[in-house]
Amino acid sequence: MSETKADFPLHLFHHGVNYKSYEFFGAHETSGRKKKGFVFRVWAPRAKSVSLVGDFNGWNTETHKMTRLIDGESFELFVPGLRRYDQYKYCIETQDGRRLYKADPYAFHAETPGGCSSNASKVYPLDGFVWTDKAYFKKLSHTNIYAAPVNIYEVNLLSWQRREDGSFLTYAELCATLVPYVKKMGYTHVEIMPVAEHPYDGSWGYQVTGYYAVTSRLGTPHDFMALVNAFHAAGIGVILDWVPAHFPKDSFGLYEFDGAPLYEPTQQDRKENAGWGTRNFDYGRNEVLSFLVSNAVFLFEKYHADGLRVDAVASMLYLDYDKRPGEWTPNIYGENKNLEAVAFLRKLNEAVFKYFPYALMIAEESTAWPLVTRPTSVGGLGFNFKWTMGWMNDSLSYISTDPLFRRYGHNKLTFSMMYAFSENYVLPVSHDEVVHGKGSLIGKMPGDYQQKFAGVRSFLAYMIAHPGKKLNFMGSEFGQFKEWDYSQGLEFFLKDYPMHARLSECVRAMNELYKNTPAFYEIEDSWDGFEWISADDADHNFLAFFRRDRSGAEIMVLVNFSGAYLSAYRVGTAGKKYRTIFDTDSRAYGGSGAVKKRVYRAEKIPANYKETSIAVDMPPLSCKFLLKTE
Repeated sequence: MSETKADFPLHLFHHGVNYKSYEFFGAHETSGRKKKGFVFRVWAPRAKSVSLVGDFNGWNTETHKMTRLIDGESFELFVPGLRRYDQYKYCIETQDGRRLYKADPYAFHAETPGGCSSNASKVYPLDGFVWTDKAYFKKLSHTNIYAAPVNIYEVNLLSWQRREDGSFLTYAELCATLVPYVKKMGYTHVEIMPVAEHPYDGSWGYQVTGYYAVTSRLGTPHDFMALVNAFHAAGIGVILDWVPAHFPKDSFGLYEFDGAPLYEPTQQDRKENAGWGTRNFDYGRNEVLSFLVSNAVFLFEKYHADGLRVDAVASMLYLDYDKRPGEWTPNIYGENKNLEAVAFLRKLNEAVFKYFPYALMIAEESTAWPLVTRPTSVGGLGFNFKWTMGWMNDSLSYISTDPLFRRYGHNKLTFSMMYAFSENYVLPVSHDEVVHGKGSLIGKMPGDYQQKFAGVRSFLAYMIAHPGKKLNFMGSEFGQFKEWDYSQGLEFFLKDYPMHARLSECVRAMNELYKNTPAFYEIEDSWDGFEWISADDADHNFLAFFRRDRSGAEIMVLVNFSGAYLSAYRVGTAGKKYRTIFDTDSRAYGGSGAVKKRVYRAEKIPANYKETSIAVDMPPLSCKFLLKTE
């Protein structure tokens, strides 16, 4: 490449604003030369020399020396005659004479972990796939996501379902199985746990070595494109779990890439993430900013992602995250805020929304950091949604408590409304809550077999009705008792048993009702869409509230979290007549079906500070939705 052609992308890269650096670095097919082949480029500023090694030259370090580019920090080489799937690495000669064999940070494809070439990169042009989701994105571009239903099914592609011999389903097989399943169950989105290449299955994908390469365990990049395309054809959005906080210390990865810290900070207190045994990214280095922001843009542009769930944001924001006094250095203002990480997150969100205005940028942020989902122009971080970890922790703590003692933790159900409109929230019951001895969702429920199912039904209905978008991890929808195991598929055989099948039907019906009931999602940012009826009846473990949409349509939500039957329980009303549209105690869903009454007329009997009320029978551990008809 001439200096003129290389200068501009390198200039942007070194200034931290080349948001499509993947078009320059990595391996790219070129026909602008006398022979067809691939041009390889890599950034390794401290390298004494760099050689390209691979199948094509018998992994010989002497035959394919790379040329230093105009910036003095990057290297280039054109190799004719290469073909798709050819394997390669960069052999980096360090200043002290070591030879490091590194995978390409910008590779689009990689050897399946455990292969004979030790996690080599693979030549793989991304062009050629025919997308058919133009109509999907046209509709999406006219959608106000804040006032739209968002009900996310979180899935780990490697363990959602396995073959009988324990091997993975391919992306192609997931097109035929996972896509129709998610559609049938009524979810609006999937959130796919990290699908970028990673060497260790047990990291669940959170220790990434190939940020631009979807895992080859399940197929090729084009196969994954086909999976996303199939989800879009079914009207389902695709959110990718993304890990810009840290990376593992595998020798072939980003770790001390040219012989010393490069993608990680040089400061000892900043580079190490001791809790995870990984290295943190250096957000103060422009080239790292270009790498990471480009990766986000790449996932939207090349893989048509609808959104990113940004992992471990809290670990990025705080210099003292998971550190004891004396193990960290304050910033220039004497604070614990990582100013470079704050700037990175703002730059990330500004870039993504510039190119993809419809994007979902969801922060997994577990602290009270202010303005996470507010624009950068007003001092926010620029995300448009945030996981509400407080709601998750409080509500799961509550439902794990025996109903006899729930009265003492009633505030765990009501406290979330104190801050519900401070950010744009997603209510998560994620993978982290069903591992490491925490128990599956149904396993958290106290009581006998029947009570556990009733507990799940009532909790999920309460979650659907609570302000905020929704996320549930795979397996909770049919009541898998076993904790999630990344090395095995879900126990779908349980759906052959009546209670599991009925719970699945309850969740499906609930999801469909949610999608078709604007009162549950249209107003998520103010009290206009929510009103307490009964928030303080701790003795009966009872909650009642209204949800409303912009047209004035009203749903009354009644939840009995106690183990006792509430007979003729008096609830204040705002309307004259209500009709039951959903009841978790229905026999079709595994309940008792004890309450036959469907229509309620308000009586002039005061209750809950209302002049009129209705008397309802509420079986133990049940939830019902009543639609105001007059």
